[in-house]
Amino acid sequence: MENSQNSTHFLQLLQQSKRGHLKIYLGMSAGVGKTYRMLQEAHSLLQHHINVQLAYIETHGRIETDALVAGLPIISRNRLFVKGKELEEMDLNAVLTRHPEVVVIDELAHHNISGSKNEKRWQDVVDILNAGISVITAVNIQHLESLNHEMFQISGIKITETIPDQILKLADEVVNIDLSVDELIDRLKSGKIYHHDKIDQALQNFFKKEIIIQLREQALSTVA
Repeated sequence: MENSQNSTHFLQLLQQSKRGHLKIYLGMSAGVGKTYRMLQEAHSLLQHHINVQLAYIETHGRIETDALVAGLPIISRNRLFVKGKELEEMDLNAVLTRHPEVVVIDELAHHNISGSKNEKRWQDVVDILNAGISVITAVNIQHLESLNHEMFQISGIKITETIPDQILKLADEVVNIDLSVDELIDRLKSGKIYHHDKIDQALQNFFKKEIIIQLREQALSTVA
């Protein structure tokens, strides 16, 4: 019911104005279901005859998330060669040329490959909004610029990919995807977040229970 209400509210925003609207799904960590919820919303908008397209989605091989990609229009990624290796980025020019009503863009804090128009994906999102295209995107709480030092104190890990807090303030909607700490760790241990060979490493880093508790509290207070 909550997801349906969130989708309806965003749909109403789209119908009220032609300017680009920004909706951010926020989470305490990977695996809470941000990408899954974005894809659910994309299907809902499509059913309401909204031209919504996937500009960049990262499923990380999660079966349930992969299944939701089916049936949604996809904007092909831009392929770039860096030091002889082919890499993929969101194709900003293709998004602006196609000009759908809404695009779904994962991993808001991502740093673009050298040679891209913008250094960071959030800058791409600003360009897209300025073109009158609405954006649904996702980010984890540890990527907020103002929390960078605090995140290092909590986890001992230096976060290099961040977004300005102003981006959160720019959003028309910020939705926190919340799970209990035990639910999240159970998802990790069952292989629903990372492949089994990465689970132990994750449990020693961001998925330590005491770290997740603090990240969850920070996410809840940010959207309160």
